Amino acid sequence: MDLANHTWTQSFLLAGFTTTGALRPLAFLGTLCIYLLTLAGNLCIIVLVQADSRLCTPMYFFISVLSFLELWYVSTTVPTLLHTLLHGRSPVSPAVCLVQLYVFHSLGMTECYLLGVMALDRYLAICRPLHYQALMSRQVQLWLAGATWVAGFSAALVPASLTATLPFCLKEVAHYFCDLAPLMRLACVDTRWHKGVHGAVIGVATGCNFVLILGLYGGILRAVLKLPSAASRAKAFSTCSSHITVVVLFYASAFTVYVGSPGSRPEGTDKRIALVYALLTPFLNPIIYTLRNKEVKEAMKRVRVRIRTMLKEA
Repeated sequence: MDLANHTWTQSFLLAGFTTTGALRPLAFLGTLCIYLLTLAGNLCIIVLVQADSRLCTPMYFFISVLSFLELWYVSTTVPTLLHTLLHGRSPVSPAVCLVQLYVFHSLGMTECYLLGVMALDRYLAICRPLHYQALMSRQVQLWLAGATWVAGFSAALVPASLTATLPFCLKEVAHYFCDLAPLMRLACVDTRWHKGVHGAVIGVATGCNFVLILGLYGGILRAVLKLPSAASRAKAFSTCSSHITVVVLFYASAFTVYVGSPGSRPEGTDKRIALVYALLTPFLNPIIYTLRNKEVKEAMKRVRVRIRTMLKEA
């Protein structure tokens, strides 16, 4: 398409999912329930870590940071998903669209770095137990958590700013939120260079973190296998199982969508996969960290007892 003949539109149009008849209210209510349960589950973890002194450890501090991140991550895209399910195609201004793109990718990159920090925490706890408290002091925890947010929001500037410079000829975004691949399909110019830069930036960031996590868990595996009893090995592995599950969910969907050539897949594929990492993963994270964790279950019981006691005294 001739760049000189392109016409700029005052708004994009989010296509969302095609639902008709009785399916539309069912899809809306189902998504709304998952969204509210996601908010409640992650808020519950944050409150538990703050309210129960036995959960005041580096591992649970980083889990609470992850839950805080998930609250914003899911809230970046689900409101537009709900709007498109209820009203069909929904207009969105270019400024709002690009802000959503930047914030969504910033939070995604932050989670990528945070999962690496959580793997480092497990490595130090298992492989350096005598020095763990000194190495993972409160100040170090706060510094690492802050660094993940700064790194995530800095790395996302590259794909977001490059996308913002594109001239757009079309306006219908084949997605339920503004993402890289569907926006590049609307451009009036050849976007192969942009796709390469996007793939390189996101691929290097996620790839390096994934290699770091694999290396750390390799060290954990060697250390655990040297433990004398099966019970001690099982206990050590149990502290890592929840984190490994979350890592698999996050990286499997992230690599599928963003590593490689954005926009090379058929239209509609990206938004279906996006439901996994943008809606399903934040919903499952609290379940994974509670159902598979005895300490969290016991903390929930203690907090419930304290609440009942306070209510009786009142």
